[in-house]
Amino acid sequence: MMSGRRILHLSFDLPPDADAELPERLRRLLEDFTPRVQLLEDGALLDLTGATRWWQRDARGITELVQLRALAYFGVRSSAGVAGTWMLAAMACALAAAGRRTVIDDSPEAITAFLQPRPVRELPGVGTKTAATLAEYGLHTVGDVADVPQSTLQRLLGARASWALHEHAHGRDTTVVDPTPAPASLSTEHRFALDELNPAAHRRVLLALADDLGARLRASGQIATSVTCTIRYADLSATRRSRTLPEATQHTVLLARAAYAVYDSLGLQRARVRSIALRADALRPADQATRQLTLDAGDDKPLAIEAVTDRARARYGRQVLYPAALAISSRSSSTRHVDPGDRPEGPLGRRAT
Repeated sequence: MMSGRRILHLSFDLPPDADAELPERLRRLLEDFTPRVQLLEDGALLDLTGATRWWQRDARGITELVQLRALAYFGVRSSAGVAGTWMLAAMACALAAAGRRTVIDDSPEAITAFLQPRPVRELPGVGTKTAATLAEYGLHTVGDVADVPQSTLQRLLGARASWALHEHAHGRDTTVVDPTPAPASLSTEHRFALDELNPAAHRRVLLALADDLGARLRASGQIATSVTCTIRYADLSATRRSRTLPEATQHTVLLARAAYAVYDSLGLQRARVRSIALRADALRPADQATRQLTLDAGDDKPLAIEAVTDRARARYGRQVLYPAALAISSRSSSTRHVDPGDRPEGPLGRRAT
C-alpha cells in the first residue's frame, strides 16, 4: 500500500472581499515549492514527492513553510493534510483547523489507523443516500466497509460504486495532481461607479453577468454545476452565497434564474452595493450534460434564441445582440462608467477571470 508519494492538500481561508488575482498569486507562491500544483476551489493540491530532497525537509516541514509564507505574504490562513494519496490528504485536511495540519505517514499501519474509525460518509463518492444504505446493514465506519467483501458491496450498491468504495476503504486512490486542469470555475464581476441602492439595477447586473458567463461556458464547451454570488457593500463587507443548479448547464436563462434566487435569498433592504460578482462552479465538459424533458415547447424558445445570438456575436461582435433588459439609456449611461481594468463587453462593463 506504500506509494512513496507525498501529496499536500491545502484549504485556504480566503476573505470574502479577496482580490480576483489572489488565487493566481497563491499559485505562483506554491510553484516555488513544486511545479506540480493544481488549484482547487478555495484550495490547492501539491505533489511534494520530488520536492523533499530539494528543500531538504520532509513533507511536514515543507507544509509548515508553505502555510507560513501564504500567511506572511497574503494574510491567507490555511488548513493542510499530507498523505500518500489525494483522497487521504483531502480527508486529513478536512480534520485540520485553520493554521494547522494533519500528516498521515505512508505506511499500511498508519493508513489503517487513520481510516478505520472515520465515518464512511467521509469517503469520496459516499453521499447521504449511499451512507444510509450502508447504515441499514450496520456499516457505519470505513473499517466496517473494509471488512466486507466487494461481492457483498456489489449487491448493495452495484458494480462500479462498490469497486470504488472498496478501493477507497482500503486507502487506495490513483488520482494524480494535474498542474494544467480545465478551470474549476469561471467568474465575472461588475463594479458600480456609485454605490447602488436600487434592487432593479442589481438584478440587471446579475442578468448581464449571467449572460457573460453563459457565453463563455458555451464557447469553452463546459457546463456549471453551481453558481456563487458575491455582493460587496459600501462598508467593504461582503456576502457570498452559493446555489446548486437543478441540472448542470451553460444556458444564460438558467444561470440567471439561479443568480436571482441567490440574490432574493439575501433579503437585502436598501443595501448600498459597491460590486456584484458571479461565479460558475464545478465545471465539467458539456458532453456530460443532461436535461430534464418537458412538454412545454416554450421552454425551448430561449435556448433557440441563445444559439442565434451566439452565432451573431461570433460574426459581428458581442454588442450586436443582448437582452433588452440590459439596454441603457443615454441618461443612465452618463452616470455609470466602466472601470479602467474592466472588459467592456456588452452594455455593462464586467471584469472576467
